[in-house]
Amino acid sequence: MRSTFARFLLASGLTNLGDGIALVAWSWLATQLTRDPLLIALVPVALKAPWFVFSLPAGIIVDRIDRRRAILAADLLRAVAYGIAALAVWSALPFEAPPLRGTDRPGTFALVALCAIIVGVAEVLRDNAAQTILPALIPEQDLERANGRLWTVEMVMNSFAGTALAGLLIGLSLALPFAVNAAAMAGAVMLVTRLHGDFHPETATQPRQTAGWRAELREGIAYLLKQPLLRGLAVLTGFFNFAFEAMMVTLVLIVQERLLLGPLALSAIMASGAVGGIAAGLVNDRIVNRLGRGRVLQIAMISTFAVPLTVLLGGSGPGALVLICAGFMVGEFWGILWNTVSVSHRQRSIPRRLLGRVNSAYRLFAIGMAPLGMLIAGLLTRGASDRFGREVALTAPFWLALAVFVALTLTYWRFLARAFLRS
Repeated sequence: MRSTFARFLLASGLTNLGDGIALVAWSWLATQLTRDPLLIALVPVALKAPWFVFSLPAGIIVDRIDRRRAILAADLLRAVAYGIAALAVWSALPFEAPPLRGTDRPGTFALVALCAIIVGVAEVLRDNAAQTILPALIPEQDLERANGRLWTVEMVMNSFAGTALAGLLIGLSLALPFAVNAAAMAGAVMLVTRLHGDFHPETATQPRQTAGWRAELREGIAYLLKQPLLRGLAVLTGFFNFAFEAMMVTLVLIVQERLLLGPLALSAIMASGAVGGIAAGLVNDRIVNRLGRGRVLQIAMISTFAVPLTVLLGGSGPGALVLICAGFMVGEFWGILWNTVSVSHRQRSIPRRLLGRVNSAYRLFAIGMAPLGMLIAGLLTRGASDRFGREVALTAPFWLALAVFVALTLTYWRFLARAFLRS
C-alpha cells in the first residue's frame, strides 16, 4: 500500500510540475499575442471553463469506471494537447510586438485556446478521479496527513519548481515549456500504469446501469444539496476562486507594465505562494488538531485579504515585488489549510459509491466560478482602461476581489464555527 501511494504521489508531482510550468507559460504566451485584457482572460477561461461544463459528466464517469484508467486517459490527453501547443508556438515564432486590442495572429491564438480547452477537460477528469481514488490507497484515519503530503507535493512542484522552471524555459524559447509539459504528462502515465489495487467505485445494492445516468446525477446533486456544510463550503470556495482568478488576469500585466519586470518576477510571486503552501502541508494536521476545523477555515478567510492588499498598497520596483510575494505566501499557507480541511471532510463524509458524483457537483460551483471571475476581470479592466487609464484599470480586479473577500467573511464567519460543531 505504501509503495502504491508513493507512485501515486510521484505521478501527482510530475503532473503538478507541468501545471506549474503552464501557470506561467499560458499567461505569458497570451501577452505575447495581445495586450487586450479581455483576450488575455480568454486563455485561462479556456482552461477553467471545462470545470463548469464537464464537471458533472466527469463525476458520473468516475463513479462508473476504474478510477486508475480515468487518470491514465486524462494524463495521456494532456500530453497530446501540450505537444500540439508546443508545435503551434514553435511554428509561429518569432512574435512581433502585440497590439493593445485584438491580435495579429488569430489562427495561433485560436489553436492555443483549443489546446487549453483540451487540457482543461482532461484536468477535470484527472482531478476528480485523483481525489476519489485516495481513500482506496490509505486508511481513513490518515486522510489529513495524506492530503497534506499531496498538497505539499503540489505546491513544491506546481507553484515552486514548476513556476521557477517556466521562467527559465520561456527565456530560452516560448515553445519549450509546452514541450516539457508533454514529457511530464507522459512520465505520469508510466507511473500510474504501475498502480496496483481495486480502484473501481463501490456499487449500490442495485445494478447501476438500470438507474441511468440522469438518476445517478440527481442522486449526487441531491446529496450535496441536503448537506448544509458541504453546500456552504462549495459556495465559499466558488466565490474565493471567482475573486482569486479575477486577480490573476491582470497580475501578469502588473508585473510587465507596473513593476517593469520579466517572467522570472511572475515565477517568484508564484514560488512565494508555494513556500507558504509547503509550510502548511508539513504542519497542517497539527494546526487542524490544535485549532479545530472551523477556526482554521475562519482564519483562512481573513488571510485572503493579503493578496489584493499587497498589490494595491505596493508601488513599483523590487520593494513592491517583495510585498506581493509576502501576500501570496500568507494567502497560500492558509489556502492549503482550507483545502486540507474541506477535501478531507468530503472524502470522509461522502459515501464512496457517491464520491465521484458529489465531488463533481461540489467542484462544479467551487471551481466553475473561476472562469466567470476571469471574464468579468477582463471586461472590467478593458472598460476601466477607457475611462480611468490603463494603470488604474489594472488594479480594478484586485478591488473587486477585496470586496468579495470582505463580504464572504462577514456572511460566513459564524456559519463555519457552528457547522463543524454539528458535523
